Amino acid sequence: MKAVILAGGMGTRLRPLTYSMPKPLVPLVDRPMVMHIIDSLPKEVDMVILAVSYMKDRLEEYFDENDCGRKVVLVNEDTPLGTGGALKNVSSHIDGAFFAFNGDVLTSLDLANMLAKHRSRKGIGTISLWDVDDPSAFGVVGTTADDRIDVFQEKPKRGDAVSNSINAGVYIFEPEIFEHIDDGVVSLEREVFPRILGKGLYGHRFEGYWVDCGTRESYLRAQSTLLSNGLAAIHECTFKGSVKMPGNNYLEGARFEGCTVGPNAVVGKGAAVMEGAEVSDSTVMEGAIVGEGAIVKGSIVGPGVRIEKGQIVGSTIIA
Repeated sequence: MKAVILAGGMGTRLRPLTYSMPKPLVPLVDRPMVMHIIDSLPKEVDMVILAVSYMKDRLEEYFDENDCGRKVVLVNEDTPLGTGGALKNVSSHIDGAFFAFNGDVLTSLDLANMLAKHRSRKGIGTISLWDVDDPSAFGVVGTTADDRIDVFQEKPKRGDAVSNSINAGVYIFEPEIFEHIDDGVVSLEREVFPRILGKGLYGHRFEGYWVDCGTRESYLRAQSTLLSNGLAAIHECTFKGSVKMPGNNYLEGARFEGCTVGPNAVVGKGAAVMEGAEVSDSTVMEGAIVGEGAIVKGSIVGPGVRIEKGQIVGSTIIA
């Protein structure tokens, strides 16, 4: 079975971090963002197809150097094709039912269970659904009693939504879907889904967590979610003086001297947090230095960045 990850975006909302790395390779706790998707796939998925464009060479380099247990194929878009166009662009690699993912979604969804439900319904597709308080920024889904989707609204005005169930960005499709995607730039959400409602498009609700990791705020929310769901750990770090570590944190191969780290802090290999410094609700990536007395809160500090002595960094991305 195949899985397609739509990863062609430029990650503009995570700039300046994504000037030097593609969004799928942005570290999220213990591994690149894209690996959280790949590692969640059922065992029967033996090929992962990445629909890419921006920094394709960096992605090729990563997968050449890292075995993820499945064959990985990168398919380039010369120009942006939209979610539907990107999917059709990889159609030559598809020979049966397949998973598809928005590349910046982190979820606790049980994919094997979703696949079993899809197969039992025998429709053209299944869309993961997540309930939110305000669905106006999302694709909203209305369903019948048997979870068949009968309405699809893309980002309706507040108060006009048919439900609070949103498209959570994980799909299973039959190859028939390609017959309903035109050539060129096509949106799955705005153009394809409304035209296949009569073909058996079903919703699949789940519990646990769902986070879109595309912005600084949502990236850090995803980090906090992962830390509170079993990824908090300390590996091969060195400590000098009194180091306080409140809450859930992930610290790997870093140096800490008389500082406070946490809650919800991730500090990567070769990084250092110096005397009197504080890091909370933040990521300090590989090789970065947080100087004496500096404060980092609600921020992403990119690889090799130096936060100077006494500097205060809040709610930002520095790369």
